[in-house]
Amino acid sequence: MNLKQTLLANNYSIIASNGYYSLDSGIKPVISKIKDDKDYFSGLEVVDKIVGKASAMLLVYSGVSKVYALVLSLAGKQILDKYNIEYQYDELVPYIINRRGDGMCPMEITVKDIDDLKDAYDALLNKVYE
Repeated sequence: MNLKQTLLANNYSIIASNGYYSLDSGIKPVISKIKDDKDYFSGLEVVDKIVGKASAMLLVYSGVSKVYALVLSLAGKQILDKYNIEYQYDELVPYIINRRGDGMCPMEITVKDIDDLKDAYDALLNKVYE
């Protein structure tokens, strides 16, 4: 079974080629690992249900080598393109929608005007753990 099949079969939100997986939603499964080890995703392939700009920036910051997103935002795609990260997706969307379904995800908003990966990490860390 490949990573995508494993993610879907177990209803994981994210799975990485080193065996890491999580059921947590949002960017917490990514940022919690990077908080403990900046290079946690270095060289790994990651399959994630939803990859927006925030998640893409965190994964690139951590050194990910390949990303597969079930849903990828246009801004997330631009980040992966900018840093030459190999990626695939099932659905490309203009932006990630918040949980209420009435606007943009707060994590996408947090990094909307940020280009630097470290600045994005710092801003997202503050947002998640505020």
